[in-house]
Amino acid sequence: MKRHTRPIDRIVIHCAATPAGRDVTVAEIRRWHVEERGWDDIGYHWVVGLDGSVWPGREEAWQGAHVAGHNNGSIGVCYVGGTDGRGDPADTRTPEQRRVLPELLEAIAARHGHVGEDGRRRRALFGHRDLDEGKACPSFDVAQDYGRAVAERPAAET
Repeated sequence: MKRHTRPIDRIVIHCAATPAGRDVTVAEIRRWHVEERGWDDIGYHWVVGLDGSVWPGREEAWQGAHVAGHNNGSIGVCYVGGTDGRGDPADTRTPEQRRVLPELLEAIAARHGHVGEDGRRRRALFGHRDLDEGKACPSFDVAQDYGRAVAERPAAET
């Protein structure tokens, strides 16, 4: 694995391509990537479970393996779900995932973002399908739901 040699400039959202309601753990996704694909670790930096639990995957300091040609300088976030019972793409985010994902994105932006004119840190935000033509992942339109930039909430004034 390569350590990042430049700042993070993208956050990429993925789905696990698992059927609605089927919970999988970060350990199971890691097994898919390591044992079945031969990678050295899970490709994602963060995984969001059906119940809204946020699990660390690959360390953020290490380059991910989640979208060809865009791994250097990006953080990969995966939510469990993304397909219907037939395996077709479907937005299966649970209410808990819908609540937690923006919070996680803001936290990542706070750690890695550049400071915009408004004094808030920002990162470019993409779905896997925005960077890899022909993919349906993450099974929803990231720009429509979250915009193209995520910003941390400003700190409370004291």
